[in-house]
Amino acid sequence: MRGFHSKLDSASMGGVAVPLNLAVETEKAQALLQTFSSASLLASAGLGLFCLLADHVLQAPFVLQHVWLRALLDNGVHGLIGLWSWAIVIGLRKKSDFYEVALAGFLASIIDLDHFYLAGSLSLKAALNLPHRPPLHCSTVIPVLCFSLRLLMWALRLKDSWCSLPWMLFVALASHHVRDGTRHGLWLWPLGHTPPISYWLYVTITATLPHLCSVLMYLTGTRDMISTKHGVAIDV
Repeated sequence: MRGFHSKLDSASMGGVAVPLNLAVETEKAQALLQTFSSASLLASAGLGLFCLLADHVLQAPFVLQHVWLRALLDNGVHGLIGLWSWAIVIGLRKKSDFYEVALAGFLASIIDLDHFYLAGSLSLKAALNLPHRPPLHCSTVIPVLCFSLRLLMWALRLKDSWCSLPWMLFVALASHHVRDGTRHGLWLWPLGHTPPISYWLYVTITATLPHLCSVLMYLTGTRDMISTKHGVAIDV
């Protein structure tokens, strides 16, 4: 019956053989607990503090006097929040992890280009004075895009190393929408718009979003595939 036991878990439990299914469940439980590790919670607290600091800088008189500067800084904050959030989800252990978090930051910031698309112009003034919100700022689009991406990956038979991409897109878009929601609320088509999100609720949601994503990834089995990809259980 040696083929039905985990050597790793046997070693970690004083050499006592553990059935493979029990070893797998133990590893899953440990991965879930690591979602709320001290390092993860500290990183989330840092993310919340960054939101406070960044918004304080954006309210500085010098920044408010220069529309282009404020737009660029605001978009940069979106990107950094997306980057930071995904770093909490996957951890940073090897070079490819930095590429992943950079991509998450890019996705979190690039969606603001739909302002120019709807304006039909590269004019910042036109992009900031739209008759209604652009398509990628509709919050009901987030699950549609993520699920569509998952189906596309399944249809193309992409490797398991790509399995986290829909979740990365979720974190990037959701963090962007929540931050914008402090000014305009969330656009939940076809139901309409919510009231503006209170500032402290925005900070709280932003800081806890990576943990929510990690738990959902655990429940859907994505964390197991990523753990195999990274070679270790994800410590977030």
